Amino acid sequence: MTMTEDLARALGDDPSPNPHATSAQIEAARADPKLANVLYHDWEAGSYDEKWSISYDERCIDYAKGRFELVAGPVGRPYGHALELGCGTGFFLLNLMQGGVAERGSVTDLSPGMVQVALRNAAGLGLDVDGRVADAERLPYPDDTFDLVVGHAVLHHIPDLDVMFREVLRVLRPGGRFVFAGEPTRLGDRYARKLGQLTWWTVTRATRLPVLIAWARPPEELAESSRAQALEAVVDIHTFDPDELEAIAVAAGAKEVRLVTEELTAAMFGWPVRTFEAAVPPGKLGLRWATFAWRSWEKLGWVDARLLGRVVPRRFFYNALITGVAGARLRPPAASTGT
Repeated sequence: MTMTEDLARALGDDPSPNPHATSAQIEAARADPKLANVLYHDWEAGSYDEKWSISYDERCIDYAKGRFELVAGPVGRPYGHALELGCGTGFFLLNLMQGGVAERGSVTDLSPGMVQVALRNAAGLGLDVDGRVADAERLPYPDDTFDLVVGHAVLHHIPDLDVMFREVLRVLRPGGRFVFAGEPTRLGDRYARKLGQLTWWTVTRATRLPVLIAWARPPEELAESSRAQALEAVVDIHTFDPDELEAIAVAAGAKEVRLVTEELTAAMFGWPVRTFEAAVPPGKLGLRWATFAWRSWEKLGWVDARLLGRVVPRRFFYNALITGVAGARLRPPAASTGT
């Protein structure tokens, strides 16, 4: 897919965040998933960590490292140089680095706003991280640059996954590993979206009642959320059948490909909770609610992993995680000089 004129204008030679997309840009984005990704994620960059309860403390360090080890196994020595695709605010890579998975990092995203926030977060944590606005289908790095490539909730935004996986394998050194987590399965996305839509419909109507009016978000905020949701429907391009995602990675040339899934009851609980939190005024629910929601989600995740994961086919779980290794690259033979 070539960059459209709208996307080129949105990025430019020296891209800067654009948190307030015009109506014309939003309309153009409906037919251009990459432009939609830039606009949507620039829009969300300033509040993304709060929206998704992202932090850079023990809770999220354990979560990020746990996802990595679930699919790739225990980490021995730290990887030297790691790249994150679709970095967002840096949640996955920065927490992996804090957890001892990688020593040095590079973050990339189509959204200038997200790269800006990720670099600010890295600086605040004292981590050795650089960043660039970049397209995952055309990575601006030489061959054999990285020891590790990671991403969280990014593959479903990328139009051409065949090209992306080939790019990942190109920039990895032979023997280097990729790990992608947080990808929606086809069935998981179906029930998560339905539960989220039902929760949003119920809460936004219930809070119109006089007895619950204090729980209502202002109409202009709800309208802003609706516009963001319209873009979100464009940026979420794929859902995955686990077997098909594995096959794409193998076809691109990845070795030792492994895919696992997680979250069934945890997703059925988590998506209505997240939607409810987005539908009421910020700060209304407080710490006790946050603690209840997190601990309940953790307990259901344990049930999914230890019990349901043994008997329920993997396609029914919400999240897919995939890893693989870059093989040795074939080099052209040296030209003979003759005698």
